[in-house]
Amino acid sequence: MKKSVILDKSYSFALKIIELYQYMRKHQKEFELSKQILRSGTSIGANSEEASGAQSKKDFIAKFSIAYKEARETHYWLRLLKDSSFIEEKKANELITECEELQKNLSSILLSSKNN
Repeated sequence: MKKSVILDKSYSFALKIIELYQYMRKHQKEFELSKQILRSGTSIGANSEEASGAQSKKDFIAKFSIAYKEARETHYWLRLLKDSSFIEEKKANELITECEELQKNLSSILLSSKNN
């Protein structure tokens, strides 16, 4: 099976989001924002996985479009959690940078798919 950078990166990112979720629930007793970031942060990889098994170009683009939107939403939640001091700035910045990289990768995939 061909190795996919976006699938690997989105999976790795999802694992970090799960860790963040667990930390927020256990140590900060935060239950609402943590659920939001868990949903959007893990959805990036799930939709990318679905796109890799798409049955048509239209389906492929639709799934990666959803993954891109979820990455944007996750970026929002990460900034909000950082600015409200739920997560420390260093950790937040690492996750934000990784999320921005995912957004760029997804955007590139979408642009090249639409142009071909």
